[in-house]
Amino acid sequence: MSRVKSRATARLMLAPYAAHEAHSRGRRHPEPKPDFRSEYQRDRDRIIHSNAFRRLVYKTQVFVNHEGDLYRTRITHSIEVAQIARSAAVALRLNEALTEAVSLAHDLGHTPFGHAGQDALNACMRRFGGFEHNLQSLRVVDELEERYAEFRGLNLTFECREGILKHCSVRNARALGELGERFIRRQQPSLEAQLANLADEIAYNNHDVDDGIRAGFIDFRDLSDVRLFRREYDVVTALYPDLGERRLVYEIVRRMINFVVTDLINTTQSRLDDARPKSIEDVRRRAKPLVGLSDAARAEHDELKRFLRERVYRHYKVLRMTTKARRVLKELFDAFFDDIHLMPTEHLDAALRSEKDHGMSGRARAVADYVAGMTDRYAILEHRRLFDPAERT
Repeated sequence: MSRVKSRATARLMLAPYAAHEAHSRGRRHPEPKPDFRSEYQRDRDRIIHSNAFRRLVYKTQVFVNHEGDLYRTRITHSIEVAQIARSAAVALRLNEALTEAVSLAHDLGHTPFGHAGQDALNACMRRFGGFEHNLQSLRVVDELEERYAEFRGLNLTFECREGILKHCSVRNARALGELGERFIRRQQPSLEAQLANLADEIAYNNHDVDDGIRAGFIDFRDLSDVRLFRREYDVVTALYPDLGERRLVYEIVRRMINFVVTDLINTTQSRLDDARPKSIEDVRRRAKPLVGLSDAARAEHDELKRFLRERVYRHYKVLRMTTKARRVLKELFDAFFDDIHLMPTEHLDAALRSEKDHGMSGRARAVADYVAGMTDRYAILEHRRLFDPAERT
């Protein structure tokens, strides 16, 4: 089939309110169209081949990387988000490639040590505009990745960049031009971006149950009052009374995800049928997202989220690690900010250029770029190099 015919077929399969490549707002730097891929497939491939994506394999989701080989990291989480989002995108006749690209890119700017790392770096950067991992993900794909001769960053499409930026203050939005307009006007991103955002919630909510049980922080008795878990537990144990614990956990979590994703698809399709958007611009003009869960499923989803917050994320072992993580990142930032010559040459050069252009704020941003890009294990190693006299530099 010719490239033209293939693209025409793909357009016919997509809903009119999906992100159609023909109506894309394009890239910051114009490029020839790809021969055998869509523009959004090209975005996805550039994300997968980026240094930032590879580093996610050693960045924390909840449990620090060295605590166990089977706990989820940012890269496994991102792949799981993409799998959930792609399945829903196909069912809703949305653009699967764009949905996948946004899902895979959403955590590219995350610090080491998860949210504890972000909180620590944000505190360090408070005098200089703060630090937010969604904005950092955009900075990674727009500026920090260095792979192409003709431009900095990955030069992704507007729609992919829009999806990466889930949250943004009005102050920051004003500096982003066209990309920031929706935050100023309080509009919505594409349905594909909305879908990736909710798939992120679904993935970490359900998979943290698995990791929490594996870590011994929670067990079946603890979860007996959580409706989403208890319903599937009762079904699975009735069907398979002799199932071993590991397979029992997998079967329950699999069914929990299926329940929530099925609700997401049905609820979103119902909202679309009622709203009848004719284009992606109609979607953007909505006051609220069209992608979502029913009230009943949302209540159960939020109940599970509250349980995990109290019983897993605030478990004393997790809190001990997050306390250490904040200390490591603060001390790294302070040391490099006080003396940028302690950084490796390429990061020193970036800091000198940034300081020349933007003063101390530029210096701080370059240091934050270096620290945020570290993996968990590299941050620990750099901290030892700086503060342990016995460690080789």
